[in-house]
Amino acid sequence: MDPGFTAEQDEIRRTLRELLHKRCGPAELRAALDAPAGHDPALWAALAEQLGLPGLALPETHGGVGCPRTDLALAAEETGRALAPSPLLATSVLVAPLILALGADAQRSGLLPRIADGTLTAALAVPASALATALGLTGPGRGDWSGGGRAGGVQARRSGDGWRLYGEAAQVLDGHSAGLLLVAAHTGGFVRSRTLLFLVPGDSAGVVRTRQTALDATRPQARVQLRDVSAELLGTEEADVSGALADAGDFVAAFLACEAVGTAGRALERTVEYLGQREQFGRPIGSFQAVQHRLADVYVQVQAARSAAYYAAWAAGGDGGGDGRGPGPRERVGGLALAQALEALRRAAAEGVQLHGGIGFTWEHQAHLYFKRAAGDELLFGPVHRLRAHAADRAGLFAQTEVTV
Repeated sequence: MDPGFTAEQDEIRRTLRELLHKRCGPAELRAALDAPAGHDPALWAALAEQLGLPGLALPETHGGVGCPRTDLALAAEETGRALAPSPLLATSVLVAPLILALGADAQRSGLLPRIADGTLTAALAVPASALATALGLTGPGRGDWSGGGRAGGVQARRSGDGWRLYGEAAQVLDGHSAGLLLVAAHTGGFVRSRTLLFLVPGDSAGVVRTRQTALDATRPQARVQLRDVSAELLGTEEADVSGALADAGDFVAAFLACEAVGTAGRALERTVEYLGQREQFGRPIGSFQAVQHRLADVYVQVQAARSAAYYAAWAAGGDGGGDGRGPGPRERVGGLALAQALEALRRAAAEGVQLHGGIGFTWEHQAHLYFKRAAGDELLFGPVHRLRAHAADRAGLFAQTEVTV
């Protein structure tokens, strides 16, 4: 696939790569992972001030840059190359589109400009292990994932003119540091069972947030407990929450696919560089044919995944007018592109660890970070076989047909 990037897209990618090269090297990355927020606030501020990255895909009427969502997905390839820990995924990809699609005018005007300028970070809180299902990537996403009126998840009940939330959500991306929580809660009992979205300031009374130990430290996660917390309903009770989550999920998948191919490409580059330097039997081990075959297979897989990710980014960006409220994307292909990208990343990371030898397994080397990103993303948004199975079910590829004799 020849993506044919525009001059603006090339400039965004070039500037972002230069900034991340200066501000997110190996030493800076390690320091950011150990910081309380799990990312470098100064880098996040630079991304917002110099590039407008948090608001890149938000309309200008709400303080954003007004670029298509495709541009934000393509920018993810550069953040993936650097393994840059930031609230970009949680804030601008998971939460902002939902506020834009479902929020009341006052909610959009009050929150989106602060998200666009980087002063407000946000997190989407859903029950542990339900994120991919909620986004319609590995399941129908009808709403039973939010608790279904039974124990688990977050429950909502009316309290006068407002709402009160109680329950727990774990594995919430950047949930420990976000200034705003967008909480998916079950309401209505068994009679009018449904899932709604609620806005909760991160410092509200009754909110207890604990950073969790995550396999992939570059994606900080938190356990969020809501103990009879006052909340504001996002939009109205008639809002199509499942549809909005599915639309957001397709873009999330395209974003993650672009990010994964960036990570896989950089992991392969680092491996090739190392194999050109390390010698065995008096020659670089990268010159051995068996090693070259392994690298060639990885290269082909990464390039195929890159083409799929670019196509998914283009399809997810087809929102009709750039305001986020037009017709949905042309095709929902994000899940398939993500499956291919995660498979390529897993292969590139695994080969990188093996071909680096013993040092590839150590904390001192970057190779293990790529491997953990591959495994972590598949745990959060996959696994690959479920992404493909759900896409096949949605397309009716294996629908049962009645056979008459």
